[in-house]
Amino acid sequence: MKKLFKWGYRYTPYIFVSLILVVVLQYLYSHIPIYVLYALKVLGYEGNNVNLPQPILNFLNSLARNTNEEKIKVVLCVAIMIIVLQAVRSLMRFADNYIRGKVSENISRDMRISLYDHIQDLSYQYHNNVDTGDLIQRCTSDIDTSSTFISNKIPEIVSIIATILIGAYQVGKINIQLMWISLVIVPICGISSVIYFRYVNKKFLEIEESEAKMTTIIQENIAQARVVKAFANEKYEFDKMDAQSIDYREKDRKFSRTMGLFWGSQDCAVMLQYVLTLWVGINLSKQGLVDGADIAACILLMGMLVFPIRGLGRIIADFGRSLVASERIDEILRTPSEYEINGNEKPNIQGAIEFKDVCFKFNDSDSQLLDHVSFNIKKGQTVAIIGKTGSGKSTICNLLTRMLEYDSGSILIDGVDIKNIDKKYLRKNVGMVLQEPFLFSKTIYENIAISSNKEPKLIFEAASKAAIHEDIEQFELGYKTLVGEKGSTLSGGQKQRLAIARMLVEDRPVIIFDDSLSAVDTQTDLMIRTALTNKEKRSTMIIVTHRTTTAKEADLIIVLDSGKVAQIGTHDELVNQEGIYSHLWKIQGNLEDEFNDIVKKEEK
Repeated sequence: MKKLFKWGYRYTPYIFVSLILVVVLQYLYSHIPIYVLYALKVLGYEGNNVNLPQPILNFLNSLARNTNEEKIKVVLCVAIMIIVLQAVRSLMRFADNYIRGKVSENISRDMRISLYDHIQDLSYQYHNNVDTGDLIQRCTSDIDTSSTFISNKIPEIVSIIATILIGAYQVGKINIQLMWISLVIVPICGISSVIYFRYVNKKFLEIEESEAKMTTIIQENIAQARVVKAFANEKYEFDKMDAQSIDYREKDRKFSRTMGLFWGSQDCAVMLQYVLTLWVGINLSKQGLVDGADIAACILLMGMLVFPIRGLGRIIADFGRSLVASERIDEILRTPSEYEINGNEKPNIQGAIEFKDVCFKFNDSDSQLLDHVSFNIKKGQTVAIIGKTGSGKSTICNLLTRMLEYDSGSILIDGVDIKNIDKKYLRKNVGMVLQEPFLFSKTIYENIAISSNKEPKLIFEAASKAAIHEDIEQFELGYKTLVGEKGSTLSGGQKQRLAIARMLVEDRPVIIFDDSLSAVDTQTDLMIRTALTNKEKRSTMIIVTHRTTTAKEADLIIVLDSGKVAQIGTHDELVNQEGIYSHLWKIQGNLEDEFNDIVKKEEK
């Protein structure tokens, strides 16, 4: 409950005003049956000393006469007072709803911003292992459930308590025996509600988890629609979604049956309470302790005693759902931020990099992904890292940007251990272009300039260096062309070059291409690297690639095999050594020579 209510602390004054309003609203409402009781007393029953505010009672008594005409005036006056009272209650209800709405939206915003901000700071490994659909649900429906309960259901709980107490007080003023009879249902419904709450708290967790799985399936299917179509896999995806949807439906239906049974039994208890109160009232009337007007007023006041209890089941259900939702939100917030482990140095980074006996393995694995890896990269060098799939190439890139933290050894940039460098500062100086770049649903210009406020001239220069400027100029809207969700309107090579341009705008001293030139042809690959090499301020470039033709042009080639440095040297040195590189060069080099011969023949 502390996890749930902590979000409302900032808005305590508003919630307090809302609580006062609901109590006053119920107090005012309790007078309506009393006004009816007074009118009935005037019309035919003896005595008119009812529990109304004394000034109002004195005024009505001054109007009451024995003639029918005077009695009608009193009844009309009572009716007008009820209308005015309801009008005042309506204004107060509007104010209460406005406050609740304001609090609910503000709490929702606070939760969304806090959760979103924390998710941004979570580690690379966390995002690799979490379901996107589950995160989306926690950031949307779980937040709405929690904020609605804090702003609306808490006042409703107070309203229930106030209604029962005020209703019991008004009935007690009429007859104390009727009051105790009217309260018989309260402990019964209270005990059954506690039992019901224990049940729903468990079931809501199961329903939420099932819904999260369904959301994940939907999100994955929509995001990878082209993959599904390419493999004609629609039936499999449909069956998977149908199975999860059935699971969610059955769990929700089972809970709904229980909920219906609970509410139905509550309704039955309410009706029995009315019958019991009426039966006791009739017997008291026979004894002359109450009259027909008193019984009528008690029946009207019964609604204040029994219907709040009836609504308690709904609130308990919402409370259970809210506790589950708040726990799911808090589970994310409890996950440590990656910046809990951070450095504070901000050295002038030039681009000299050194790996010394670096070891790394994932937490869920016993085998070393990198095993005592050591190499040295000079400032301004172009270095290619090559190796089989799973040899640790991308891991080196992620360690260098501190997306992952190495277990032992050290990684130095310009002589400073990267563990002592502020992560955000490090990433501003070490740019990385991924193999599968993500583009936002914005214009081409906005995608390139998204992390920079540089002038247009620099944006165009970056696009030219990335060999994408000419492609952009051919589009009808040029740089104002919308790229679509995830860059769906562009080819794979265009997306990669656009991502390269986005990174080049910042002119970083270290640039990492994590197999991000794989979707461009060899000529474009060479154009990009030549443009980067010819810059006035030459950056240190690390190119992860499977192409030996790309690696050939590098100043230094590092060959990885099973997490170890198998070979290191220039192309000319490695091609004459027995090993992985020479083997790959023979295969890829021969294929490239054959391809070039075919092209030359066609040109002739």
